[in-house]
Amino acid sequence: MTILKKFSILGFSILIASSGATVAQAYDSWFGTSNDSVSWDQNFDRSAAREWEMNPPKGFPTLDRANIPLMKEAVDRYARIVSSGGWPTIPKVKMGPGHSGENVELLRRRLIMTGDLQENAGFGYATTYDYYVERAVKRFQVRHGLTPTGVIKRRTLAALNVSAKIRLRQLRTNIARLNGLTRNTAKRYVAVNVPAQQIEVVENNRIVSRHAAVVGKIDRQTPRLRSKIHEINFNPYWNVPQSIVRKDLVPKARSEAKKGRFDLLDRFRISALDGRGRVVDPKKINWFSNNVYNYRYRQDPWKDNSMGFVKINFHNKHAVYMHDTPSKSLFGRNLRANSSGCIRVQNVKQLVTWLLRDNKGWSRSRVDAMQTNGERKDVRLKTRAAVYFVYVTSWATKDGTVHFRRDLYKKDGVGATAAKY
Repeated sequence: MTILKKFSILGFSILIASSGATVAQAYDSWFGTSNDSVSWDQNFDRSAAREWEMNPPKGFPTLDRANIPLMKEAVDRYARIVSSGGWPTIPKVKMGPGHSGENVELLRRRLIMTGDLQENAGFGYATTYDYYVERAVKRFQVRHGLTPTGVIKRRTLAALNVSAKIRLRQLRTNIARLNGLTRNTAKRYVAVNVPAQQIEVVENNRIVSRHAAVVGKIDRQTPRLRSKIHEINFNPYWNVPQSIVRKDLVPKARSEAKKGRFDLLDRFRISALDGRGRVVDPKKINWFSNNVYNYRYRQDPWKDNSMGFVKINFHNKHAVYMHDTPSKSLFGRNLRANSSGCIRVQNVKQLVTWLLRDNKGWSRSRVDAMQTNGERKDVRLKTRAAVYFVYVTSWATKDGTVHFRRDLYKKDGVGATAAKY
C-alpha cells in the first residue's frame, strides 16, 4: 500500500483525544503503520484526498450534537495545558527527517503535549527527527487541515506556534457556535464549513459524502446562512455580479483597452446587455466611461463558464450559490479562499445526484450526460434539502478527536495568529 493510500481519509484531521495514546492509536488504525517514506511538498497530488471525499467512512458530521461533550473534554485538557504554562515555541527553522539537535527535542515535547507523539516513541533518540516524529508531524498537519508532508515549513510552524491559550479560547467559542447550530439541524442537509473549506452531505446524522470547497476570499467573504436547496440549473448562464464587474471585469477590460485589445468579452463569451436586455456591440463599448457599470454582463454556457456545468440554488439575501468550476486545480490547494463569496464544489456531480434522487429519471448517468450534451435545463427539486453555511474553526467527533482550522476571516476574536497558516 502506498503512502497516498494511507492518507485517503485526509479530512478526519486527527486531533486531541482524551490521551496522547488514543490520538496515535486512532491515527495508526486509519493510516496503517508502514515505514514508507515520501518527499511531499505543500502542492502534492491530492488524488487520494479526492478519493476519500468520494468514499468517506460513515459518521462524524461536524454538526453533530454528540460532539459537544467531547469538545468540553478537550477544553478541560487544554485548560490544564494552559495552567501548566502552555507549550514551547518552535524556532523558525525548517526541519524534516534526518535532522537532529535541540530544535527537534523541543518539537518532540510540543507534539507529546498535544498527543500527536507518544511519550516513549523513539525512546533514546530525543534529538533525532526519526520515523516517529515524522508520523507525529503528519498527524499534527492532518488535524489542522494541512498537507501531511511530515516536514516542518512555514505553515506547519505557524500552526504549531498558535498558543495553547488561543486554542482554548477557540474551543470555547466554537462550543457556543455548535450549541446554536446543532439545535435544529434537518435530517437531510448540506453543511459548508467555510474555514474548513469543506462540504459535508448528511442524512440521518450520517455522512453521505464530503467535498473540498473553494470559499470566499478574505476581502469577499462567504456569508453564514441557513436555507433550503430548491433548484438545479444545468449549463447555466452566469450573470456577472456587480462586485466582480467593478473589481475584476472593468479593470481588466480597461487594462487591455490601453494595449489596443478590445476582445475581452468575446474571448470569454460574455455579452453586455443594456437596460432593455439588448446585446450591446462590444466594439462600441467605451470602457473608460462610467456607462460600463450600467450594463448587465452575462456569460454563455460553455466549457469555461465560471459556474462550470451546474449551479445549485437556494434563497438567500446575499445572492450566493454553490456551483461547479472549470478551475479544478483549485481543489488541490491547501488554502482555497479564492471565490467572490459563492461556493465551488469538488465532485459536484455526486452532490447533484444526491439532491435529485427523488426526481424521477435523474440518475448519475443522466447528470453526467448533462455535462456532455451542454443542454440548458432547470430542475426543481421534488425534495428540498437544508443548506447551512457555517463558520466552525474547532469541532470534535465521536472518536474523541478535536479539529482545528485556520481562523480564515478572523471571527474567533483571537487576533491574527490563528489565521496565519
